[in-house]
Amino acid sequence: MPLTHPNALSKLDEIADTALVQLVYVSSLTLASRLNATIFDEVEGHARDYNEQHGITGTLCYGNGHFLQCMEGEKAKVAALTQRIFADTRHKNVQVLLLKTIKRRSFTDWRMRLLFLERWLWSPTTKQQATQLSAYLPFAPQDWSPERTEQFLQIIQTFDTPPHVKAAGITYNALGNMVRHVAAPHQAFLMVQGCLSILLIIALVLLYLS
Repeated sequence: MPLTHPNALSKLDEIADTALVQLVYVSSLTLASRLNATIFDEVEGHARDYNEQHGITGTLCYGNGHFLQCMEGEKAKVAALTQRIFADTRHKNVQVLLLKTIKRRSFTDWRMRLLFLERWLWSPTTKQQATQLSAYLPFAPQDWSPERTEQFLQIIQTFDTPPHVKAAGITYNALGNMVRHVAAPHQAFLMVQGCLSILLIIALVLLYLS
């Protein structure tokens, strides 16, 4: 079962401040954040700066309206960051999927990069590399068990080039992303319907004027 804010903090209190821990949480973007065209740059930039200053490593994933972040570092520093995350109004429904002590970091060299788990945005190279992720898409991690979460993290550790939207030169906000995702497979149908609607309007106007 995912941990709520009080339960996560209670479990963290049981761990020594200097212990190395791994914490994975999931959250959902608010509507205001989905309409913010710079939300991903803001989140990624802030996470990278803060985490480098405090010795925290990991990875940040986004897909289907959800964030999943894995954080690794000293328990005291991870606990302080966890408090900030739960208080952040840019997202909601924050839950901790995984919390445990570790002997070594899994994402030492990652610098908290942002991975976009939207398969339709990936390049052919990324799609070949990320076939193992098919079982985790569409991205809906809010009900994942600790075991499933760990399996997911093991897979993305193997990526040579993380799925990142900037590599494809695409800029978008979350709502626009969702709209394009829905509309793209049906472009021909939508164009035909649009033309028929225009012809219908013209016919009604001509009928009215005759």
